[in-house]
Amino acid sequence: MVHELAEYERSPAECGLTAEQLHAALFAPHPALFGHVAADGRGEPVGFALWFLNYSTWTGTHGIYLEDLYVRPDHRGGGAGRQLLAELARLCVRRGYHRLQWWVLDWNPATGFYQALGAVPMAEWTVYRLAGTALHDLAAQ
Repeated sequence: MVHELAEYERSPAECGLTAEQLHAALFAPHPALFGHVAADGRGEPVGFALWFLNYSTWTGTHGIYLEDLYVRPDHRGGGAGRQLLAELARLCVRRGYHRLQWWVLDWNPATGFYQALGAVPMAEWTVYRLAGTALHDLAAQ
């Protein structure tokens, strides 16, 4: 489903994840990546959430950073996305985390769904990324 998400986000060539890599990340002795899967009534997977911990120096607590949330198109609007986010919210509350955060592409129609849940866009923040040659150039300094 990660590759389905990459197609949806118009970036299939950028997704090189293998099943082996995902398995290794999720089931390592001390995993840094965690996941939840939503299934339909027959037990077939229809969506997923992949996340990891972040830390806020302002609150002094960890939080959850949602790397990917995806629900297959024919199951959207059926509650799977809400259930996945609600489970992550429950984890935050249970563990004393103060934030559940994620990025959303500006054109993604799910922004209305997220705002209906009470999520607010962080419009005053700009995302920066260092990757590829720029990452290697800085590392070599």
